[in-house]
Amino acid sequence: MNIVLWVLQGLLAGMFLMTGTIKVIKKKDAIKDQMGFVEDFTQQQINGIGILEILGALGVILPWATGILPWLTPLAAVGLALTMTGAFLTHARRKELIPMGIPNIVLF
Repeated sequence: MNIVLWVLQGLLAGMFLMTGTIKVIKKKDAIKDQMGFVEDFTQQQINGIGILEILGALGVILPWATGILPWLTPLAAVGLALTMTGAFLTHARRKELIPMGIPNIVLF
C-alpha cells in the first residue's frame, strides 16, 4: 500500500509541477489556447496560481521523503485540494464542462 501511495503522490506532484511551471514561465497569451481560463485572470494571478501549484507539488513529496517537517505533507495536500476547488469553480462559472471534470477527478 505504501508503494501505491508514493506512486500516486509522485504522479500528482509531477502533474502540478508541470502545470505550475508552465503558468509561471509562459505569458498569458502563449497559454490561453491550452488554458482558456487565463482570460479571466491577470498575469500576476496566473503566476501566483503557478507558484502555489509548484509549492504544493514540492510539499506533497519532499517533507515526508526527507523526514524534515513531515507534517507539511498533509498541509500541502489540503492546499492542492483548495486549488482544485478553485479550478472547479472557475470552470463551472465559465460553463466549461470538459475542463471542469479534470479538477474534479484530481480532487477526489
